[in-house]
Amino acid sequence: MSAIAAAAPLRIAHPLLTAPIGSSLLKLAGPTTAVMVAQTFVAIAETFIFGKLGTAALAGFALVFPLMMMMTMMAAGGMGGGVAAAMARTLGAGRRDDARALVVHALILGAVLAILFTLLAWTVAPALYRLLGGEGHALDHALTYSHVLFSGAILIWANFFLSALLRGGGDAATPGRYMLLSSIAQVPLSYVLALGIGDWPGLGMAGPAISSLLTSAVSALLQARALWGGKLGFVPGLGGSALQGRLFWDILKVGLIASFSAFTANLTAMLMTGLVGRFGVTALAGYGIGVRLEFMLVPLAFGIGSGLTTIVGVAAGANDWRRAVRAAWIGSLVAGLGIGVFGWVVAIVPEGWARLFTNDPDVIAATVAYVTRVAPFYCLFGVGMTLSFASQGANRMKAPFLAGLTRLFVAALGGWVAVEILGWGLAGVFTAIAVGMICFATLIAGPLLIHPWRGRA
Repeated sequence: MSAIAAAAPLRIAHPLLTAPIGSSLLKLAGPTTAVMVAQTFVAIAETFIFGKLGTAALAGFALVFPLMMMMTMMAAGGMGGGVAAAMARTLGAGRRDDARALVVHALILGAVLAILFTLLAWTVAPALYRLLGGEGHALDHALTYSHVLFSGAILIWANFFLSALLRGGGDAATPGRYMLLSSIAQVPLSYVLALGIGDWPGLGMAGPAISSLLTSAVSALLQARALWGGKLGFVPGLGGSALQGRLFWDILKVGLIASFSAFTANLTAMLMTGLVGRFGVTALAGYGIGVRLEFMLVPLAFGIGSGLTTIVGVAAGANDWRRAVRAAWIGSLVAGLGIGVFGWVVAIVPEGWARLFTNDPDVIAATVAYVTRVAPFYCLFGVGMTLSFASQGANRMKAPFLAGLTRLFVAALGGWVAVEILGWGLAGVFTAIAVGMICFATLIAGPLLIHPWRGRA
C-alpha cells in the first residue's frame, strides 16, 4: 500500500498529464519540427551538391538512399521511437529508477544495431546496389558514399538515441537546439568537402558522408553532456546494477515493430528503385529527385509524431487512454494539413522543383511524372506517419504493422503489374506508389477511428 501511495503522486504530478494537449504538442514538437525542417533543407542542399557532381552521382545517391533512410528511420523513429516511448511510459508510471537504468540499456542496444548496419553495408549492400540497377560510374559513386557513411553508423545511432531519451522524458528543446546547430553546419561543410575550395578539388561523394558523421558526433556529445548533467531531473546510472531483460524488452516490443514498419517502407522504395532502374539512368536520377521529396517529408511527420510519442506514452503509462486518443488525432490532422499543403504546391509546379537539381530534360520528365502522381497524396502520408508514432507511445503497433505490409504489397506488386502486364511504363510505377500510400493511411487511421485505444484488462 505504501509503495502505491508513493508512486501515485508522481503519476498525477507529471505535467504532460494535465497541460493542454495543444500547448504540450507545440512544446514537444516545435523544437523537433524546426530541426526536421532544417534537415529538409539539408536534404535539398545535398541533392543540389550531388547534382553538381553529375547525373551519375545523382543516380548513385538514389541507389544508397533507401538503405540510408532505412537506418535513419529505424534510429530516429523505429527503435528511437521505442526508446522515447519506453522512457515516456516509465516516467508516466512514476518508475524513476527504471528511467535511470533505461538510458544505458538504450545506448547498448543502439551500439549493437549500429554495428549490424556497418557490417551490412560492407557485405550485402554492394550486391543490393547492383540488383537495383547500379552499374558503371553510378555504382562507384554509390559505393564510395555508402562505405564512408555506414562505417561511422555508431555516431548516427548515438545521436538519435540520446535525442529520443531526452524527448521521451519531456525535453525536446535540448536535442532540438543541438541538432539544429549541427544541421546548419552540415550544408557548408558538405559543400566544401564534396566540391572543394580554392585549389583543393574536394572529396566528391565521400564529402557529404563525412559531413554527416562529424555533425552527428558533435550533436551526440552535447546531448550526452546534457543528459548526464541531470537535464531530465535525474542522472543516468552507468553501473551498480545488472542489465535487465525487461528494460530491453520495454524498448524492443515497440521498437521492433516500428523498425519493421520502417523496413517495409524502405523495402518498398528499394523495390520501386529496381523497377525504375529498368528504364535507364536518367529515369533513376529523376526518381531519386522525386522520392527525395517524399522522404524529406518524413522528418516533418517525425517532428510532430515524436511529440505524440511522448504525450501518448505518458498518458498510456498513467492509463489515461481518452487523452492519448485525443492527442493522436490532434497531432495527425495538423501534420496531414501541413504536409498536404507542401505536396500540393510542389505538384502544381513539378518542373520548377526538378530544375532545382538538374537541367537534363529526360531527368526532369521523370521527376515530373513522379511528383504529379504521388505528391497530391502526401496529406494522407502525413496522417498515417504521425499516427504510427502515436501508436508507439500507446504500445499499439498492430495497425501500423499491417499498414506497412499492405503498402509494400500494393506498391511493389502493383508497380510490376503496371509495367509487365498493363504496359503503363514509368507512369504506372508511380501510380502504384500513390495507391500504396493511400492504403497505408487508411489502414492506420481507420482502426483508431472505429475502435479507439483502451486499457488492456
